[in-house]
Amino acid sequence: MATVAEKILAKASNNKRVEPEELVIANVDFVFAHDGTAPLMIDVIEEFNVKKLRMAEKSALFIDHAAPSPSVQSSILHKKMREFASRFGIKLFEAGEGVCHQVVIDNNFVKAGAIVVGADSHTTIHGAMGAFAVGVGSTDAAFALASGKLWFKVPESIKVILRGTLQRGVLSKDIALELLRIVGTDGATYMAIEYHDELDPKLSPSSRATISNLSAEMGAKAGIFPVDPFTPDPGAEYVKEIDLECSRLEPMVAKPPLPSNGVPVTEVEGIEVDEVFIGSCTNGRVEDLEVVAKILHGRKVKEGVRCIVIPASRKVYADALERGILEILVKAGCVIGPPTCGPCVGAHMGLLGPGEVAVSTANRNFTGRMGDPSAKIYLASPATAAATAVEGKIADPRKYL
Repeated sequence: MATVAEKILAKASNNKRVEPEELVIANVDFVFAHDGTAPLMIDVIEEFNVKKLRMAEKSALFIDHAAPSPSVQSSILHKKMREFASRFGIKLFEAGEGVCHQVVIDNNFVKAGAIVVGADSHTTIHGAMGAFAVGVGSTDAAFALASGKLWFKVPESIKVILRGTLQRGVLSKDIALELLRIVGTDGATYMAIEYHDELDPKLSPSSRATISNLSAEMGAKAGIFPVDPFTPDPGAEYVKEIDLECSRLEPMVAKPPLPSNGVPVTEVEGIEVDEVFIGSCTNGRVEDLEVVAKILHGRKVKEGVRCIVIPASRKVYADALERGILEILVKAGCVIGPPTCGPCVGAHMGLLGPGEVAVSTANRNFTGRMGDPSAKIYLASPATAAATAVEGKIADPRKYL
């Protein structure tokens, strides 16, 4: 009677069955790191004088956080990554290829039932493809890269059932923010969240990715949508079950400084903003940019508001270009950036000044996350962000769709 996480870990550790809290050594299928975590990972490998990396051909490095390089120090770290990748034959994705998580998706590096180890907390996003995908520290990533194995404590699981039909203007980001409000930022610490999509119509792969991505903000180790043949057994045991009737959901906004501070948009409507950021590994896909274009088509970004749009990868950028989405956004007054984490992680390309207010489609609104500590960040869906850009204040997207 196993959950999806238990089945995947049992298979990867060559066990018939594993139990929550049990420690297992599991074979890893894919390892990756980016310019925020790879340099330390490289230091660990060099400190132990490792000569061969077992996962070299099943790994990747990404220059995506401070990319293109905004400083000499960043350039030094990027150079270190390039040299390391060349020495060991690791695939390196250069600045401009995009945010690591989206590039992994674009290249089909993740399969259902896989164990994915990423040196980034939002590696949970790959649970959308049915993988046990976990964010780890640089040291653990180094050992996984070198040995092809890593130890795991088998997590307890939370079962989430998504039911109903989403109203106009309500997106998967709103589902995720409502779940965060219910679970809290630590309510799923070191647990696996198992999402069962009973919606009509069902969520798209991109929408599922948004929800799996934000599992990390609940403290979860993994956020998995079951995919055949990795489905839970009848009678599998969960520490909690959440049955969410999504038909009742409204567009949500998370007030600073926590992603769990979600409220209906009507409670914060009218708050004036200085910047709108649309992008990140949470909401920088074509599906997201399409809804933004629907709202901004024939309209203008409010004078005095900066609307920064960053596609999550080169592929997303090219697709949006071909479909005419970027032309609509440029004509509306948006600034289109190259694929990068940029302002989401507080690296560059749209940092906030003292006392400024932003609406962001990213995953975190912590104090100082996007710039000055006195700035305020509100998290929202791409639809709510686009409506906000038009009005210059937090706005309900339903009137535009």
